[in-house]
Amino acid sequence: MTNWFQKQWAGFTFWHIVLIPFSWLFGIIVCLRQYLYRNGWLKSSRLQVPVIVVGNINIGGTGKTPLVIWLAEQMKLAGYKPGIISRGYGGNTPQVTEVFPDSNALAVGDETVLIAARTNCPVFVSADRISAGQHLLKAYPECSIIISDDGLQHYRMQRDVEIVVYDSVKGFGNGALLPAGPLRESKARLKTVDAIVSNGAVGRNNLSGIRPIQMQLVAADFYNLANNQIKSDVQAFFGQKIIAVAGIGNPQRFFDQLSVLGLQFESRAYTDHYIFQAKDFEGTNADVILMTEKDAVKCRAFAKPNFWVLPVSAEVSDELMSIVLNKLNCN
Repeated sequence: MTNWFQKQWAGFTFWHIVLIPFSWLFGIIVCLRQYLYRNGWLKSSRLQVPVIVVGNINIGGTGKTPLVIWLAEQMKLAGYKPGIISRGYGGNTPQVTEVFPDSNALAVGDETVLIAARTNCPVFVSADRISAGQHLLKAYPECSIIISDDGLQHYRMQRDVEIVVYDSVKGFGNGALLPAGPLRESKARLKTVDAIVSNGAVGRNNLSGIRPIQMQLVAADFYNLANNQIKSDVQAFFGQKIIAVAGIGNPQRFFDQLSVLGLQFESRAYTDHYIFQAKDFEGTNADVILMTEKDAVKCRAFAKPNFWVLPVSAEVSDELMSIVLNKLNCN
């Protein structure tokens, strides 16, 4: 069903005759909810420290996780002590939970485990971002700023800086609201945020004159999932039979990265946040299995010596940090 909707959201089809009226209803609810929060009819709360929200208006992955990791490191360099909160999408824990690099990704979500491992920052998950932030600050009172991974539409939590990320390849689909399109809020919302980041080359976009900041994902050396102390450059995989797996928002982006590195491989794309199991790799005839870091955290328990991971890091213009710091200094 998810794949079916993804195809419909790329353009307009016969099905939109049925879906568009539901989008109008969804839009009315979204606007009403915004109005009620803006005018105080619905209560919002402020945490004891400033909050930066990194979110999107699209449903599905757009590249928030590498930007959150980059932002956490930049805030450290600026003298802040960041903590990170998230809904823990893909996890099933019912209460506020602290996330560690070795936490169970099935319980707390794959992205949060990766964030905890890469940032060495306190990370807490909960569907209630306010509660997650309160628990984090109680456990780590030295934290001077909170970064919220997603939560742009979580209006109950007041925020000081809003950053929207979008995938430069997928863009905003057909530009329609759910369920006729992929948008949780209309593109007019982009005019109210502090910064818009394009995951990938900006190129042509339909942002009505808004200039996004470009983010590029840069690959490092591969590491072995069974023993992450073992590294390898790409040349070691030349001439071997490779299977590349990806259960992320845009699997093709990962496959394209491997192709640019000069690899030839069989690709296997899965849905975003796919829960990999050992049986997914049973009978696999390959010398090397390559995967993203986000997928790797769900495969550690059954990792084999031929499982290799390609880590990526975000490279973002200094302009983004200037916007963030200026906004924080003005509040």
